[in-house]
Amino acid sequence: MVIQKILIIGAGQMGSGIAQVCAQAGFDVKLNDMKEEFFNRGLTTITKNLSRNVEKGRMTEDEKLQVLSRITKSLDLNDASDVDLVIEAAVENMEIKQKIFKQLDEITPKHTILATNTSSLPITEIAAATNRPELVIGMHFMNPVPVMKLVEIIRGLATTDDVYTSIEEMTKKLGKVPVEVNDFPGFVSNRILMPMINEAIYTLYEGVATKEAIDDVMKLGMNHPMGPLQLADFIGLDTCLYIMEVLHDGFGDSKYRPCPLLRKYVKAGWLGKKTGRGFYEYV
Repeated sequence: MVIQKILIIGAGQMGSGIAQVCAQAGFDVKLNDMKEEFFNRGLTTITKNLSRNVEKGRMTEDEKLQVLSRITKSLDLNDASDVDLVIEAAVENMEIKQKIFKQLDEITPKHTILATNTSSLPITEIAAATNRPELVIGMHFMNPVPVMKLVEIIRGLATTDDVYTSIEEMTKKLGKVPVEVNDFPGFVSNRILMPMINEAIYTLYEGVATKEAIDDVMKLGMNHPMGPLQLADFIGLDTCLYIMEVLHDGFGDSKYRPCPLLRKYVKAGWLGKKTGRGFYEYV
Protein backbone atom coordinates (compact mmCIF):
# COMPACT_ATOMS: atom_id res chain seq x y z
CA MET A 1 0.00 0.00 0.00
CA VAL A 2 1.46 3.36 -1.07
CA ILE A 3 1.14 6.18 1.47
CA GLN A 4 1.63 9.72 0.20
CA LYS A 5 -1.18 11.91 1.53
CA ILE A 6 -1.64 12.07 5.30
CA LEU A 7 -4.12 13.89 7.53
CA ILE A 8 -3.08 14.55 11.13
CA ILE A 9 -5.91 15.23 13.59
CA GLY A 10 -4.86 17.60 16.37
CA ALA A 11 -2.38 20.48 16.00
CA GLY A 12 -1.20 20.34 19.60
CA GLN A 13 2.23 19.31 20.83
CA MET A 14 2.01 15.75 19.53
CA GLY A 15 0.04 16.41 16.33
CA SER A 16 2.25 19.28 15.19
CA GLY A 17 5.35 17.17 15.87
CA ILE A 18 3.95 14.28 13.83
CA ALA A 19 3.03 16.69 11.01
CA GLN A 20 6.58 18.09 11.03
CA VAL A 21 8.35 14.73 10.75
CA CYS A 22 5.93 13.54 8.05
CA ALA A 23 6.48 16.69 5.98
CA GLN A 24 10.25 16.43 6.47
CA ALA A 25 10.08 12.88 5.10
CA GLY A 26 8.39 14.13 1.92
CA PHE A 27 4.76 13.30 2.66
CA ASP A 28 1.92 15.70 1.81
CA VAL A 29 0.34 16.62 5.15
CA LYS A 30 -2.99 18.14 6.11
CA LEU A 31 -2.91 19.35 9.71
CA ASN A 32 -6.42 19.35 11.12
CA ASP A 33 -7.87 21.02 14.19
CA MET A 34 -11.21 22.46 15.26
CA LYS A 35 -10.15 26.11 15.26
CA GLU A 36 -7.82 28.16 13.06
CA GLU A 37 -6.03 29.52 16.14
CA PHE A 38 -5.09 25.96 17.15
CA PHE A 39 -3.73 25.26 13.67
CA ASN A 40 -1.77 28.53 13.68
CA ARG A 41 -0.28 27.72 17.06
CA GLY A 42 0.82 24.31 15.80
CA LEU A 43 2.30 25.74 12.60
CA THR A 44 4.19 28.34 14.65
CA THR A 45 5.73 25.54 16.73
CA ILE A 46 6.74 23.66 13.57
CA THR A 47 8.26 26.81 12.06
CA LYS A 48 10.28 27.48 15.23
CA ASN A 49 11.58 23.89 15.26
CA LEU A 50 12.63 24.09 11.61
CA SER A 51 14.23 27.53 12.08
CA ARG A 52 16.28 26.07 14.93
CA ASN A 53 17.46 23.32 12.57
CA VAL A 54 18.51 25.96 10.03
CA GLU A 55 20.44 27.87 12.72
CA LYS A 56 22.25 24.67 13.72
CA GLY A 57 23.11 23.82 10.12
CA ARG A 58 20.90 20.72 9.99
CA MET A 59 18.92 22.04 7.01
CA THR A 60 18.95 25.01 4.65
CA GLU A 61 16.40 27.82 4.57
CA ASP A 62 15.18 26.47 1.24
CA GLU A 63 14.68 22.99 2.71
CA LYS A 64 12.74 24.54 5.60
CA LEU A 65 10.41 26.32 3.17
CA GLN A 66 9.92 23.10 1.22
CA VAL A 67 8.88 21.27 4.38
CA LEU A 68 6.41 24.03 5.30
CA SER A 69 4.98 24.01 1.77
CA ARG A 70 3.99 20.36 2.27
CA ILE A 71 1.77 21.23 5.27
CA THR A 72 -1.71 22.58 4.56
CA LYS A 73 -4.44 23.77 6.90
CA SER A 74 -7.54 21.69 7.62
CA LEU A 75 -10.48 22.78 9.77
CA ASP A 76 -12.89 20.12 8.51
CA LEU A 77 -12.65 16.33 8.86
CA ASN A 78 -14.09 16.03 5.35
CA ASP A 79 -10.59 16.98 4.17
CA ALA A 80 -9.73 13.33 4.85
CA SER A 81 -11.71 12.32 1.73
CA ASP A 82 -8.58 11.86 -0.43
CA VAL A 83 -5.85 10.75 1.99
CA ASP A 84 -4.06 7.40 2.32
CA LEU A 85 -3.47 7.60 6.06
CA VAL A 86 -5.01 9.43 9.01
CA ILE A 87 -3.05 9.78 12.26
CA GLU A 88 -5.32 10.88 15.10
CA ALA A 89 -3.64 12.82 17.92
CA ALA A 90 -6.70 14.21 19.68
CA VAL A 91 -7.38 14.26 23.42
CA GLU A 92 -6.83 10.96 25.27
CA ASN A 93 -10.51 10.04 25.67
CA MET A 94 -12.14 6.87 24.35
CA GLU A 95 -15.53 8.44 23.61
CA ILE A 96 -13.97 11.27 21.59
CA LYS A 97 -11.64 8.94 19.69
CA GLN A 98 -14.45 6.53 18.79
CA LYS A 99 -16.57 9.44 17.54
CA ILE A 100 -13.69 10.65 15.34
CA PHE A 101 -13.00 7.16 13.96
CA LYS A 102 -16.66 6.60 13.17
CA GLN A 103 -16.68 9.84 11.15
CA LEU A 104 -13.40 8.96 9.42
CA ASP A 105 -14.79 5.56 8.44
CA GLU A 106 -17.55 7.33 6.51
CA ILE A 107 -15.35 10.07 5.00
CA THR A 108 -12.12 8.37 3.94
CA PRO A 109 -11.56 6.14 0.88
CA LYS A 110 -11.89 2.40 1.47
CA HIS A 111 -8.11 1.87 1.33
CA THR A 112 -7.26 4.52 3.95
CA ILE A 113 -5.44 3.34 7.07
CA LEU A 114 -6.74 4.86 10.30
CA ALA A 115 -4.04 5.22 12.97
CA THR A 116 -4.27 6.55 16.51
CA ASN A 117 -1.49 8.11 18.58
CA THR A 118 -3.16 7.00 21.82
CA SER A 119 -0.70 6.47 24.65
CA SER A 120 -2.75 3.91 26.57
CA LEU A 121 -6.23 3.17 25.16
CA PRO A 122 -7.10 -0.19 23.51
CA ILE A 123 -6.73 -0.14 19.72
CA THR A 124 -9.32 -2.90 19.34
CA GLU A 125 -11.95 -0.81 21.14
CA ILE A 126 -11.21 2.25 18.98
CA ALA A 127 -11.37 0.08 15.84
CA ALA A 128 -14.78 -1.26 16.88
CA ALA A 129 -16.29 2.16 16.06
CA THR A 130 -15.51 1.54 12.36
CA ASN A 131 -16.49 -0.92 9.65
CA ARG A 132 -12.80 -1.43 8.81
CA PRO A 133 -11.13 -2.69 12.00
CA GLU A 134 -8.56 -4.47 9.81
CA LEU A 135 -7.28 -1.04 8.71
CA VAL A 136 -7.00 0.45 12.22
CA ILE A 137 -3.64 0.52 14.03
CA GLY A 138 -1.84 2.31 16.85
CA MET A 139 1.14 4.61 16.20
CA HIS A 140 2.34 5.84 19.58
CA PHE A 141 4.96 8.53 19.01
CA MET A 142 7.14 9.75 21.87
CA ASN A 143 7.33 13.39 22.98
CA PRO A 144 8.97 15.54 21.62
CA VAL A 145 8.20 13.85 18.30
CA PRO A 146 10.93 15.51 16.16
CA VAL A 147 13.61 14.32 18.62
CA MET A 148 12.51 10.93 19.96
CA LYS A 149 13.20 7.90 17.76
CA LEU A 150 10.70 5.37 19.10
CA VAL A 151 7.24 4.66 17.69
CA GLU A 152 5.24 1.88 19.35
CA ILE A 153 3.14 0.18 16.67
CA ILE A 154 0.12 -1.60 18.10
CA ARG A 155 -2.10 -4.00 16.22
CA GLY A 156 -5.76 -4.26 17.08
CA LEU A 157 -7.41 -7.67 17.13
CA ALA A 158 -8.26 -7.43 13.42
CA THR A 159 -5.30 -5.41 12.05
CA THR A 160 -3.90 -7.12 8.94
CA ASP A 161 -0.25 -7.95 8.28
CA ASP A 162 -0.30 -5.69 5.19
CA VAL A 163 -1.42 -2.70 7.25
CA TYR A 164 1.23 -3.39 9.88
CA THR A 165 3.94 -3.68 7.22
CA SER A 166 2.85 -0.44 5.52
CA ILE A 167 2.97 1.48 8.81
CA GLU A 168 6.29 -0.10 9.80
CA GLU A 169 7.86 0.95 6.48
CA MET A 170 6.35 4.44 6.67
CA THR A 171 7.67 4.84 10.24
CA LYS A 172 11.19 4.02 9.03
CA LYS A 173 10.85 6.69 6.30
CA LEU A 174 10.23 9.19 9.12
CA GLY A 175 13.64 8.29 10.54
CA LYS A 176 11.99 6.55 13.49
CA VAL A 177 12.44 3.08 14.99
CA PRO A 178 9.21 1.04 14.95
CA VAL A 179 8.67 -1.47 17.75
CA GLU A 180 5.75 -3.90 17.61
CA VAL A 181 3.68 -4.01 20.80
CA ASN A 182 0.54 -5.99 21.63
CA ASP A 183 -2.75 -4.35 22.53
CA PHE A 184 -2.63 -4.13 26.33
CA PRO A 185 -3.41 -1.08 28.53
CA GLY A 186 -0.48 1.36 28.47
CA PHE A 187 1.34 -0.80 25.88
CA VAL A 188 5.00 -1.06 27.00
CA SER A 189 6.17 2.53 27.44
CA ASN A 190 3.46 3.83 29.76
CA ARG A 191 2.89 0.52 31.53
CA ILE A 192 6.46 0.84 32.82
CA LEU A 193 6.93 4.64 32.94
CA MET A 194 3.70 5.73 34.63
CA PRO A 195 3.86 3.41 37.65
CA MET A 196 7.42 4.68 38.22
CA ILE A 197 6.19 8.28 38.13
CA ASN A 198 3.24 7.35 40.38
CA GLU A 199 5.61 5.70 42.87
CA ALA A 200 7.77 8.84 42.88
CA ILE A 201 4.65 10.86 43.72
CA TYR A 202 3.85 8.41 46.56
CA THR A 203 7.42 8.91 47.82
CA LEU A 204 6.79 12.66 47.98
CA TYR A 205 3.27 12.15 49.45
CA GLU A 206 4.65 9.97 52.26
CA GLY A 207 7.40 12.48 53.09
CA VAL A 208 10.28 10.14 52.23
CA ALA A 209 12.17 13.03 50.59
CA THR A 210 11.70 16.41 48.93
CA LYS A 211 10.79 16.64 45.26
CA GLU A 212 14.29 17.86 44.44
CA ALA A 213 15.88 14.95 46.30
CA ILE A 214 13.63 12.39 44.60
CA ASP A 215 14.48 13.76 41.16
CA ASP A 216 18.20 13.97 42.00
CA VAL A 217 18.27 10.32 43.11
CA MET A 218 16.85 9.19 39.77
CA LYS A 219 19.00 11.55 37.69
CA LEU A 220 22.30 10.99 39.47
CA GLY A 221 21.76 7.44 40.73
CA MET A 222 19.90 5.93 37.77
CA ASN A 223 21.26 8.20 35.02
CA HIS A 224 17.80 9.40 33.98
CA PRO A 225 17.99 12.63 31.95
CA MET A 226 15.08 14.09 33.93
CA GLY A 227 13.65 13.27 37.35
CA PRO A 228 10.23 11.57 37.47
CA LEU A 229 8.43 14.50 39.11
CA GLN A 230 9.83 17.00 36.64
CA LEU A 231 8.98 14.59 33.83
CA ALA A 232 5.40 14.33 35.13
CA ASP A 233 5.14 18.12 34.98
CA PHE A 234 6.30 18.07 31.35
CA ILE A 235 3.90 15.27 30.38
CA GLY A 236 0.98 16.93 32.20
CA LEU A 237 -0.34 15.66 35.54
CA ASP A 238 -3.83 15.26 34.08
CA THR A 239 -2.39 12.97 31.39
CA CYS A 240 -0.45 11.00 34.01
CA LEU A 241 -3.60 10.56 36.09
CA TYR A 242 -5.65 9.49 33.08
CA ILE A 243 -3.11 6.85 32.04
CA MET A 244 -2.89 5.50 35.60
CA GLU A 245 -6.69 5.22 35.64
CA VAL A 246 -6.60 3.33 32.32
CA LEU A 247 -4.00 0.94 33.77
CA HIS A 248 -5.97 0.53 37.02
CA ASP A 249 -9.25 -0.10 35.20
CA GLY A 250 -7.65 -2.32 32.56
CA PHE A 251 -5.75 -4.63 34.91
CA GLY A 252 -7.77 -4.28 38.13
CA ASP A 253 -4.52 -4.40 40.11
CA SER A 254 -4.02 -2.11 43.12
CA LYS A 255 -0.39 -1.50 42.13
CA TYR A 256 -1.74 0.88 39.47
CA ARG A 257 -3.81 2.94 41.93
CA PRO A 258 -3.13 6.66 41.30
CA CYS A 259 -1.53 8.47 44.24
CA PRO A 260 -4.00 10.74 46.13
CA LEU A 261 -1.50 13.61 45.79
CA LEU A 262 -1.66 13.29 41.99
CA ARG A 263 -5.47 13.48 42.14
CA LYS A 264 -5.29 16.52 44.45
CA TYR A 265 -2.95 18.43 42.13
CA VAL A 266 -5.14 17.72 39.11
CA LYS A 267 -8.26 18.87 40.98
CA ALA A 268 -6.40 22.05 41.95
CA GLY A 269 -5.59 22.72 38.30
CA TRP A 270 -1.87 22.24 38.93
CA LEU A 271 -1.23 20.26 35.77
CA GLY A 272 2.47 20.94 35.32
CA LYS A 273 4.40 23.09 32.89
CA LYS A 274 1.37 23.85 30.69
CA THR A 275 -0.44 25.60 33.57
CA GLY A 276 2.66 27.12 35.17
CA ARG A 277 2.53 24.93 38.26
CA GLY A 278 2.76 21.24 39.06
CA PHE A 279 5.34 19.73 41.39
CA TYR A 280 7.48 22.71 40.36
CA GLU A 281 6.57 26.28 39.36
CA TYR A 282 7.19 27.59 35.85
CA VAL A 283 7.35 31.27 34.88
